[in-house]
Amino acid sequence: MTESRLRRPSLFDALLPIIVLVGLLAAAVYLYGDSASSGPNQIALLFCAGLASLIGFKNGMTWREIETAMVKGISVALGAILILLCVGALIGTWRLAGIVPSLIYFGLELMNPSLFYAAACLICAIVALSIGSSWTVAATVGVALIGVASGLGLSLPVAAGAVVSGAYFGDKISPLSETTNLAPAVAGSELFEHIRLMLWTTVPSIGLALLVFLVMGLNTDVQGTTVDRITPLLNGLESQFHISVLHLIPLFVLLAMALKRMPALPAIFIGALIGGVWALLFQPGAIAVQAGVADPGWVASLKVVWQTFYQGISVETGDDTLNDLLSGGGMASMLNTVWLIICAMTFGAVMEYAGLLARLIEGLLAAVKGATGLIAATLATCFGSNILTADQYISIIMPGRMFREAYEREGLAPVNLSRALEDGGTITSPLIPWNTCGAYMQSVLLVPVTDYLFYAFFNLINPLLALVYAWLGIKVLRLTPPEAVATPR
Repeated sequence: MTESRLRRPSLFDALLPIIVLVGLLAAAVYLYGDSASSGPNQIALLFCAGLASLIGFKNGMTWREIETAMVKGISVALGAILILLCVGALIGTWRLAGIVPSLIYFGLELMNPSLFYAAACLICAIVALSIGSSWTVAATVGVALIGVASGLGLSLPVAAGAVVSGAYFGDKISPLSETTNLAPAVAGSELFEHIRLMLWTTVPSIGLALLVFLVMGLNTDVQGTTVDRITPLLNGLESQFHISVLHLIPLFVLLAMALKRMPALPAIFIGALIGGVWALLFQPGAIAVQAGVADPGWVASLKVVWQTFYQGISVETGDDTLNDLLSGGGMASMLNTVWLIICAMTFGAVMEYAGLLARLIEGLLAAVKGATGLIAATLATCFGSNILTADQYISIIMPGRMFREAYEREGLAPVNLSRALEDGGTITSPLIPWNTCGAYMQSVLLVPVTDYLFYAFFNLINPLLALVYAWLGIKVLRLTPPEAVATPR
């Protein structure tokens, strides 16, 4: 494609697909409610991708160029899609193997309802810090904690908000995290310097979030006694699965693989395989129920485990709460999310390739003044990129490239940029329903993003605190002028 034959998009060109998308997404939520992400949002994204394509045609692009951009855009998300499918398999086999039921069982025995929200947030934070993956935490510890919350009769949106808050705090400051390594690489700062500066915004944010969760828990009115509510669930779990501390071993194996920095895709798939083996070894009764025969034998048992990888399990206990808690999983449960990701990446790719995103940024940079304005613009751009491109990696890479020179001209150290990329990009990604992170969290935790986003207090507080720091000039580091560096005598 030659630049000479392309017309520069106008500001109206750049704004039109966004305005239409916002309107369609709002209409989808109004008309379809929580089911908007099961089709209506995808149609809205594809419609706006078509609108952006028409604008590209008007400005001189060809269909071949647009189609190539779409394919490249989708390919960016293929790694996340494969991980998502493996997570579905892991959830299915871990439920059949009694791993998730055992985690729920022990959690129900030990958890105090008054401390649950704060404890859930803290547990997820510690595990995510150890392994550097918010996705893995949500798919394992998070799923179990949501099950415990359901068993205790607590608010699932608040519980999901606690899981997301803790998972993203730990992920953000872990040197094992992909985004924590990506942000300083794009900005040109050093990893541990980047983490140290992030502590100034993340630690106060998680502290405030924990305080809010603690107050909410202490003021929670659990209907009925804890024993009356929990005992039937414990009995139901024991009637369906063999419960044992041995079923915690696969969780520790998965955490160990993550600590060894094994890539997420093979680690999660190995975890799913271990779940299948555990099911064959310890859950003959559960396999027999899934097979529909009293003595399924090895062939039928293998068939059930194989089926669990792609279809999950279905449990009927006579208790609706327990049924919802134990049923589900499988790769098929993730297909709606995969559909959403593909549509979102298609829209983002056309917007970027047609020059519409760059046109929006130009106007933003023209209005920026000083360090405060530059950091605020970075935060806003990262958040906007999460909305438009639906991918947290793009929300780090694209603004990082766009603002790097501007930070240098302003005399700001690159670590300010890397922190802003995480404060505005990584942290806000699970708050957007059609973003890959938001769609993933919804699929794993089974709580709509629109329900939990108001309770993901860490993710809400952190960007606001970063903005306050920029306004007050707190820990806004300047480049060291060459003349200020001591010279040897």
